[in-house]
Amino acid sequence: MKRIVMLAAALVLVAPLHAQNVATVNGKAITQANVDQFVKLLVARGATDSAEMRDQIKQELINRQVMVQAAEAAGIPKDPTVAIELELARQGILVQALMADYLKKNPITDEAVKAEYEKLKKAEADKFEYNVRHILVEDEKTANEIQDKLKNKSAKFEDLAKQSKDTGSAAKGGELGWAPDTNYVEPFAKAVAATKKGQLADKPVQSQFGWHVIEVMDIRPVEFPPLDQVRKELEQMMREQALAAYQAQLRSKAKIQ
Repeated sequence: MKRIVMLAAALVLVAPLHAQNVATVNGKAITQANVDQFVKLLVARGATDSAEMRDQIKQELINRQVMVQAAEAAGIPKDPTVAIELELARQGILVQALMADYLKKNPITDEAVKAEYEKLKKAEADKFEYNVRHILVEDEKTANEIQDKLKNKSAKFEDLAKQSKDTGSAAKGGELGWAPDTNYVEPFAKAVAATKKGQLADKPVQSQFGWHVIEVMDIRPVEFPPLDQVRKELEQMMREQALAAYQAQLRSKAKIQ
């Protein structure tokens, strides 16, 4: 019922003179066409058409009409705040309908989705992700001492990682798992990208979090997901891009002073 109430607030009632009335409220007609339009909206959103639902819609439209007439009689629409809200609601409905109409007339085709997928896949072809572990400490002196112990193999990385300020990775021997270098803050990312598989970074690096001793455990090419796995997200991204371009096109043609 709450869903019906919300949709009723957005429904614009237009009552043709020839339409069959299902009710009148103080002489104001609620037509069968109004009910049918509302049923169509609900069915499009997953509801099942039924006599019970139609009766709920009818009662809700009656309730709305009673309240709207009371608001109009009280001069509520003349209140500046209410007037602004009504106009914003009207604009919102029109904008949403315009965007839906544009996408209907300019659908995102399967060919376009495949082309965009191949474009993104190609852009990722020369990128890598790294299996990294680190030890985060407060000062450079401590970081250098840890670096020396690891180079001399006088201590194990996982043991030294217990003192790391990054308690989450410390519990896993300093491991951060697989990720592209772009996932990290810039000094850390540069050190990761410059370090070969199975080696420590040349020296500890400083970030806003402290000093990092870094080891790149493994490197592999970024595995791009199959199209079927990302199709929905890709289509949504393309729709958003198309609508943004459409809005920019309309704005560029408008005379704005």
